Amino acid sequence: MTDLILLHPPSIYDFRKRSVMWGPISDVIPSTPIFDMYPLGFVSMSQYLTRYGHNVRIINVAYKMLANPNYDAEKEIKNLKTKAFGIDLHWLPHAQGSLELARIVKKYHPQTPVIFGGLSSTYFHEELITYPQVDFVLRGDSTEVPLLQLLSALKNGTSLASIPNLTYKENGNIRINPTSWVPDDINPFTLDYAHIIRSTIKNRDFSGFIPFYGWQEYPITAIFTCRGCTYHCGTCGGSQDTYRQFSSRQKPAYRDPELIVSDLLQISRYFKGPIFILGDIFQPGEEYAQKLLDLLKKQKVDNHIVLEFFDIPPVEYFDKITDSIPHFNIQLSPETHDPKIRNAFGRPYDNQRMEGMIEEMLKRGCNKLDLFFMIGIPGQDVKSVMDTVDYIDHLLGKFGQTKKLFPFISPLAPFLDPGSNAFENPEKFGYKLFSHTLEEHRKALLQPSWKQMLNYETKWMNRDQIVESTYQAALKLNRIKLKYGLIKEMKSEEMEKRIIQAQNLIRAIDEQIEKGMVTVDCSNAGSLQLSTICDKDELKWPVRLLKFDIRHGSLKILSLLRMRNILGLILWGDRSKIKSSTVDSPQSATKK
Repeated sequence: MTDLILLHPPSIYDFRKRSVMWGPISDVIPSTPIFDMYPLGFVSMSQYLTRYGHNVRIINVAYKMLANPNYDAEKEIKNLKTKAFGIDLHWLPHAQGSLELARIVKKYHPQTPVIFGGLSSTYFHEELITYPQVDFVLRGDSTEVPLLQLLSALKNGTSLASIPNLTYKENGNIRINPTSWVPDDINPFTLDYAHIIRSTIKNRDFSGFIPFYGWQEYPITAIFTCRGCTYHCGTCGGSQDTYRQFSSRQKPAYRDPELIVSDLLQISRYFKGPIFILGDIFQPGEEYAQKLLDLLKKQKVDNHIVLEFFDIPPVEYFDKITDSIPHFNIQLSPETHDPKIRNAFGRPYDNQRMEGMIEEMLKRGCNKLDLFFMIGIPGQDVKSVMDTVDYIDHLLGKFGQTKKLFPFISPLAPFLDPGSNAFENPEKFGYKLFSHTLEEHRKALLQPSWKQMLNYETKWMNRDQIVESTYQAALKLNRIKLKYGLIKEMKSEEMEKRIIQAQNLIRAIDEQIEKGMVTVDCSNAGSLQLSTICDKDELKWPVRLLKFDIRHGSLKILSLLRMRNILGLILWGDRSKIKSSTVDSPQSATKK
């Protein structure tokens, strides 16, 4: 019997039965609109609790529901045996799915504690604990230690009053313990992928651990450098101000460079896909970055390494990055072409510095450099959105011959982050909020399209303009990418068709709503579920030829997973669907 089962919910629990026009809310992240990627904290918590003798299991319910149309989540939950369940409400798009999953857990296990955690759980903890299916909420960005204490207290029947960061119900009253556990030292908490592999074999669940849909074919992994942030980006729920106010974190906590390199080496032994180093390595200071790069130079990790920068790194480190990381990729989010809007948003660099970095990094062998622009930020109107696309055209005209510069533009959707400065002071930042409470956001997710889900509009753009400018910008950018050879003509034609189809469907949904129709027909949305404004393959970084290392057993797991799915199709499904891929498409899952 396990001590804790961590369940990752879909954004909407019954998404396979509902007809929803998701739109581009997840087009520029690895996940689908079901937000099937579980938070990295699951790995960290599982590893930490196991170290202290607890048996922990991860079940990605969202992935299982998406991958297998015959998977019965309620049946599996009914048959589970554990001393406690943990459910993440980290990203607010899980507001409906997490609460519904908790309700089902309580239906079959009324006496088993249900524990919530994550940034959104932290923000809405006082409202969240009032739901009958929620027993405990652990607040903050580092809940490994409080969770260990909570499991021990539940086992021994001891008082909960001294457990930090805990919100709970006692004798009909809500108790809120102080947020007193905010560790400056996060070195004990790691993303141990070897532990996950061992846990997978132990629990004989060869699909529950899958991080997100399509991971088997594209095994990207990640490691974190810090918890907290030094930046004040206005719409970010992970900004310095948000951490300080709602997680009591006064300053970021950083992992030692030696441990980061150790993690990289361990991952490279199991997986040959890209490794994303989360957090700007220059955020702790140049001395930290220097040490990390020196250690990387000695090890020469063969995997493609992805670095994200919140600011332009110092010029003197350009060569150092090249020398230390044989296969490096870069992510940068300038958000807009307009430096004034960018600086007000929280990005402290101008176009000249950015273009200088792009030029030098491409010269030095950067394999892929992604630029992310956003629609819906303060100070941005429709003209500004289209001017940003023109600026992308300029950038590709200048650097596009390498075919390594990949620009993206997407809306801030579906929600403005709770706890962000803009959410807390909407009028100051030019926003109007439609949803404020957790319950209002839960209900918003049940709307027929992403336009109705949006919890905001700005004084520069209303909902209609945000949606329309998103599709117009996508159409224009799609043609620009074709012009510079970033996508093939067939793919460009396919994307244009999808964008226009999405525009027409949004308008049809609006017309039905205006007519007062109780049930809105979104049945044509099925083909638009995976991506709307760009192709998911554009997000991918290079992968080494061998994706998994046979010597360390990870290929064995994937072989077992493939065999399991084939057997499942033979026994319960259509034999004609047996093919090289291990799962059905999200489209087929949605239709069924």
